[in-house]
Amino acid sequence: MDISDVVVLVLAAVLAFLTLLVLRRLRLLRAGGVHVALRTRIDDTGKGWHLGVGRYQGDEFAWFRALSLRKGPDRVLRRDGLEIVHRREPERGETPNMPVGSRVLRFEYANGGAAPGVEVAMGPDVLTGFLSWLESAPPGRRLPWAS
Repeated sequence: MDISDVVVLVLAAVLAFLTLLVLRRLRLLRAGGVHVALRTRIDDTGKGWHLGVGRYQGDEFAWFRALSLRKGPDRVLRRDGLEIVHRREPERGETPNMPVGSRVLRFEYANGGAAPGVEVAMGPDVLTGFLSWLESAPPGRRLPWAS
């Protein structure tokens, strides 16, 4: 096996991996997902943002990282007691990893639970849908169609 065979194998493996990432993202979006950036490291550097796909699942907002092959969600926010404690515009260094026109929301749990330490950035249309979902049922009430 010479060097050109090795190069072809490596390129084929990279292409297969990228194809899997694209297919996963398309599947999540077609299943009712929305583009959302999320970060769990809250600091003043503006770093730590990851683009992903969010999906509503009853009382939960599941977030899937865009560049991951993980089957389940990377982060889940439960609606029960979740409150927005701060809204802001993205800072200058943050915008490359966010959807266009994003607003940043920081969350805390009102029922005394530990703060999730999460900021989410969403475009205007996604933000409207998220706020509607967040306010659509009182905290603690189970939706009849949720499992």
